[in-house]
Order: sequence, then structure tokens, then C-alpha cells
Amino acid sequence: MLTNIFLRTLALAVAAGGLTGGAMPSAWSQMTPSESLDQARDDTVIEHARKHADVKYVCPMHPQIVRNEPGDCPICGMTLEPKEISHDTAGDFGPPIVTIRPETRQNMGVRTAPVERGALQRQVETVGYVAYDEDRISHVHPRASGWVEKLLVRAEGDTVRRGQPLLEFYSPEIVNAQEEFLLALEGSEQNVRTRRNLEQSAQRRLRLLRLPDGFIDNLAKTRQVQETVPILAPGSGVVTRIGIREGMYVEPAMELFTISDVASVWVLVDVFEHQLDWVQPGRPARIRVPALPGRTWEGRVDYIYREVDPRTRTLRVRLRFDNPDGVLKPNMFAQTTIQSPPRQHAVHIPRDALIVTGGAERVVVALDDGRFQPRPVTSGLRAGDR
Repeated sequence: MLTNIFLRTLALAVAAGGLTGGAMPSAWSQMTPSESLDQARDDTVIEHARKHADVKYVCPMHPQIVRNEPGDCPICGMTLEPKEISHDTAGDFGPPIVTIRPETRQNMGVRTAPVERGALQRQVETVGYVAYDEDRISHVHPRASGWVEKLLVRAEGDTVRRGQPLLEFYSPEIVNAQEEFLLALEGSEQNVRTRRNLEQSAQRRLRLLRLPDGFIDNLAKTRQVQETVPILAPGSGVVTRIGIREGMYVEPAMELFTISDVASVWVLVDVFEHQLDWVQPGRPARIRVPALPGRTWEGRVDYIYREVDPRTRTLRVRLRFDNPDGVLKPNMFAQTTIQSPPRQHAVHIPRDALIVTGGAERVVVALDDGRFQPRPVTSGLRAGDR
């Protein structure tokens, strides 16, 4: 800008004083001392403008750095390149237009790319870890007090399927419920309605004690009370916790087993505050696991938590992924990419073309005949290399 002011000062001085490359006008000799002093001051201004307008060295990466002597850029340390500064500008006191010779452009490796308009989609990349899907976790509790007679699943990490027996359980309350059911079945034939009501009531009690339908049907068929009854797995999955051992006395408040279904897993990630606008429930997501190179999993954003962590200034986001083969293990590290909604009709440039210096952003516009002009811009969305 300073060079531009000097160039305009020179142009105004030439227009006002009629400065030419020929001899000094004869009117100079007829000036008074005061007029001669004013004229000398004008000549000093013109010479000053000429001196500072002859800028020949510019930084290739920071065109705002101009010097009239060889040297290094104070910002990046690159050697200043000789340039020819054109005397035209983009407007009043606008950035100078720099002319670079073809051989210099070739040596510098100057590349240009057109400004484009179109859809731009941001990818929020973050990291997280695999966790159990808490919607698919089952807790097994007894419906009555009693003793663990035999433990059929003994180790955490074992895989069980829905309806599989977990343990053999003895409970006096369950034995009494069986006896009441058999008494109802053997009631007097003269009072059929009453017997039917008693039978239904006793059968309902057995079901509330979580006895399987097959066990109740077999009891009605054999008319034999079973001292121990099986407790079955409520769902398929992996046993993640066992809270009992054989011979223990248990009550309904005690948790016997925890079973987690790994056919679907969560991935918990942290997203920075400035990225929250680009993360919405239902958006597609993709993960890569370093432990399983070459594979990717497609999922979606399931839930965005409500509270920002005051220390890290991040927000927890929950992703859901199908895991039918069970290869995704809880606590695995995952590299995550979340696709944001596309921004339509965006004006975008290559990211390498944006020059960021301090609090200012600039691009260099390629004009005709090897001329280049820096212009201030304000950048917005950044997506990939655009």
C-alpha cells in the first residue's frame, strides 16, 4: 500500500508540475526565492516517490513483503525474488500488482487453480473407542430367594444364546408354587369353574417367578414337583459379569449375570465445540480400527450428549455400528469420520491457495500477462483440500 501511495504521489506530481524527461522549464529561472523553495520541496517529494516505487524484491510466499534490496523474508525466511512491480492497482490504494517473468514462475513452481462454485461437504474426523451397546445389555436376577445348586456358565467372556440355562436354582418359594399348581389341577370335578380359576392363578404365579413355559407344561404332564429349576438367559450375547458361585444364597436384589449383545456396538467420540454445527443425529459415520487394518465399518450418529466437558471443551457423541461377526471389541481404539450435511452453492478454492498471516487471510489472483495481485478474503467452511 505504501508503494501504491508513492506511485500515486508521483503521478499527481507529474500531472501538476509537467515533469518530463527533457530540460528544466525556463520558468524556473524566473521564480522568487519562496517559489524556488516550494519547487525544491516538490522535487524532494517526487524523488522520494521514485525511490520507494522502485521495489524489485518480493517474497514468493508473502507478496505483501516488498524490499528494494535483496534479502530474506522476515516471516518465512525465503530468499526474496526479483520482481517487476506494475504501476496499476485494483483501486484506490489497493494491493500492488506484481509481474513475474515466465522463467521465474517456472523456477518457483507457481501453480494456479480456478475458483469453483458447488457443493462442499465437511468431514469431522475424530477418535474414540468401542463400547457395549447399553440398549442390548441384560441383567439376570432371581425372582425368589434361594440357593445356587449348580452353575452352568462359569466364566466371564463366554458366549450364550437366548434361552440357554445359566444355573440350577433351588427356592422353597418356587417349590410351594409348584405344589399349589398341582393341587389346582387335582381339584374337585364338581366345581369346574373354581378349579379353572385356581389353575390359572397358580400358573400365573409360576410365570411371574420366571419359570419357562416348557417347564410348566412338563409339570402339568408329569405331576412331579421339581426341587431345582433352571434360570435361562434372557438374550444372546457375551457374559460380561458373573456375581455368584455354586452354593451361594441369593435374593432378588442380587445380580447373577450381565449379558451384553455384541451384534451392535457403540463408538463414543469427542467433538470440539466449533464442530458441533456439523454433527447431527442420523448422519452417516465411518470408522477404521488400527487393530484390523484395511477394513471400514459404516454406521450413523445415534445420540449427542447434552453437556460439554469443561476441561477439554468437547462434547460426547455416540455412534452406532452393526457388528454381526463380533470382531469389534469393547475398548478398541477407532478412527472416526462423520459426514456433515453438504453446503450447496459454495465458492471454494484449494486450501493451499489460502495465505494465512496472523489475523489476515489472502489469496493471490492470477491476472493476464503474468501479473498477480494479492486480495484479502474471509474463509468459511473447510472440507478436505478445499
